Amino acid sequence: MSVRIVTDSTCDLPEEITDQQSITVIPLNINVGDQTFLDGVDLTRSEFYTQLPSYSPSPKTAAPGPDVFTRVFNRLADEGAQAILSIHISETLSATINSARIAALQFTRIPVTVLDSSQLSLGTGFLVEKAAIMAKAGKKVEEIISTLQEVMKRTYVFASLKTLEYLRRSGRMNFAIAKFGELLQVKPLLHMHMGKATAHRTRTQKRATERLLSWLEEYAPYEKLAILHAGVQEEAEALRENIHAFLPNGEVSIVQITPVLGAHLGIGALGFACISKE
Repeated sequence: MSVRIVTDSTCDLPEEITDQQSITVIPLNINVGDQTFLDGVDLTRSEFYTQLPSYSPSPKTAAPGPDVFTRVFNRLADEGAQAILSIHISETLSATINSARIAALQFTRIPVTVLDSSQLSLGTGFLVEKAAIMAKAGKKVEEIISTLQEVMKRTYVFASLKTLEYLRRSGRMNFAIAKFGELLQVKPLLHMHMGKATAHRTRTQKRATERLLSWLEEYAPYEKLAILHAGVQEEAEALRENIHAFLPNGEVSIVQITPVLGAHLGIGALGFACISKE
């Protein structure tokens, strides 16, 4: 492969896919008290969600530094890569892509292009997988980016949250708003498309699920579809039973989101990542 693909651990791609497609995944950092864990390396997803309610203080997350990217770029160049395409979580959500850009600007051995996926979780992951398949087929970076920019327009991630508490704890939400939402028993929903994260709210979990399904119907039919969840496997499986009709072959994968995202969204987040058909 003359073009190698790099991404970060928020992409939520299963390890069998990253291995099969020769995708390099750079882990983000999870800080719990005075301990630092590498996302997906030092801390499993099941361990994290089991322990999340008892963590004090709440976990914090941090982007890898430019030096981490530089080491990866050097290794890939040593392995014979002639170009690198580094695709990451939306810059509206994380500083990760800024570290990649700094490293790319300073790296002179081979060309490195950094691309904002405009997404998170498998919204990024689906794009990364597409890029890797094209790279294996011998496509150039420019061709891959052109294709991905079109696919981004058809890529969506949307989810309901059980609580606003984790967003409040992580500092990603104004305390007063979080407290107000809890008192009113508001069920928040997040929607991500083309780098724009929007918040919606309903009064009950039933209404939240109905909103998710209405979005699912709106964006159908699908090229790719997966259920995302944070520590609620049984709820994800129950949801899958209701949506088989959205994919002709009935195959809808279930993925537990990475702890880096779970630290902010909290246990109980449940939703979808999808790419609409052209």
